[in-house]
Amino acid sequence: MVFDDADALMSLCGQSNRRLKLVGRVAGVSLHLRGNEVTIEGEATEVALARSALDQLYGFALRGKPLSGEDIARAVKVLQADRHADLRNIFSDTILVPRAGRPITPKGLAQKQYVDAVRNCDIVFAVGPAGTGKTYLAMAMAVRALLDKEVKRIVLTRPAVEAGERLGFLPGSLEEKVNPYLRPLYDALHDMLDFNRVRRFMEQDVIEVAPLAFMRGRTLNDCFVILDEAQNTTGEQMKMFLTRLGFGSKAVVTGDITQSDLPSGTRSGLREAIRVLDGVPGIHFSRFTEADVVRHPLVQDIIRAYERFERLREDGRRRDPRGDRGPGADPPVPDDGADQPPAVVASDAETG
Repeated sequence: MVFDDADALMSLCGQSNRRLKLVGRVAGVSLHLRGNEVTIEGEATEVALARSALDQLYGFALRGKPLSGEDIARAVKVLQADRHADLRNIFSDTILVPRAGRPITPKGLAQKQYVDAVRNCDIVFAVGPAGTGKTYLAMAMAVRALLDKEVKRIVLTRPAVEAGERLGFLPGSLEEKVNPYLRPLYDALHDMLDFNRVRRFMEQDVIEVAPLAFMRGRTLNDCFVILDEAQNTTGEQMKMFLTRLGFGSKAVVTGDITQSDLPSGTRSGLREAIRVLDGVPGIHFSRFTEADVVRHPLVQDIIRAYERFERLREDGRRRDPRGDRGPGADPPVPDDGADQPPAVVASDAETG
C-alpha cells in the first residue's frame, strides 16, 4: 500500500510504528514500513482485513483525527466482525464532549447500534457483561438529551440490592443509606458534567437519583429514565418501572443476567422482561458479548473463563440430574429457571 501524505502516515503509524504493529498483531499479519509504502504479509483473508483497516484509519489521520491505540485495536476487531463496516460512521459519532476529557463516542459496532437504538426507540434494553459501556453510554445520551432540551429531567434509578455481601443496617439519613448503591451513577454523571452544574441540577430536581422502590405510583413525563443493574429487579418491580413511563419520555434498562444478586429462588425481572417483551413494537433489545468489553483487556478473558466454567458445570448437571457428584461438589440447582446467586438481604431502603 502506498500513502501519499507523509504526515498522515506518520500519525497513523505512531511513535516507533507502535500503532502499525498493533494493527498487524490484531489482524494476524506482518506489516513492514519503508518510506511511504506498507507491505502486508499473511493469509489472504487477514491481508484483506489489514488493508481495509489501514485504508480507513489513514482516512482518520488525513482528517486530523487519528485514533488512540485502544480505538485502533477495537477498529480492527469491528472489521473482523463485519468486513464492510464503516469506521467513520462508528468512531465519528460524538455523543457528548465533557469539559475535561475525550469526546464520548461509540467504541464498536455493538455500541453504535445501541446508541442509534436509544435515539430511535422509546424503550431500550441493553443486556450484556460488565464493561461494555451500557450504563455509561445511556448516561451520555441522557445528558445530551437534557442539554439539547429534548427532555426536561433525567431520572436515574437502580434496585438497592447488596452485591453478595450482608452490609447490615447502614447508619445515617435515608439519603446516606442509599447513596452507596447509587454511587456508580453519580460517578458517571460527574465524568460528563462539572461538579457545580451537577449540584445545581440536583438541587433543582432536574437530575434525580433514587432507588427503584421510590418509583412506585409515579408518572414520568418528559424524562430520560435509566434503570441500572436491572438483573436485580423482581418481575413485579420491572413491570412497575416500565409502566411509569409518561409522554415525551425515554427509558433505558441496563443489566447483566449472569450477575444477579437477588435472593436464592427469586426470578430476575430482566430475564423475564426479555421473554415477555420480545417483539413488542417500540422496544429494542441491544445485546453485548465479551467481545464488546471496553475495559482492561483482562476483563474479556475473565468473562470467557467464567462462561467456560458455567458451561462445564451445566454439562455436569445434565449428565447427573440428581446432582450427586461426591463430597465437595456444588449443590444441585433447581431447574425452575430461577437465578441462583448467593443469598443476600435487601436494604431497608429497598424494602421500605
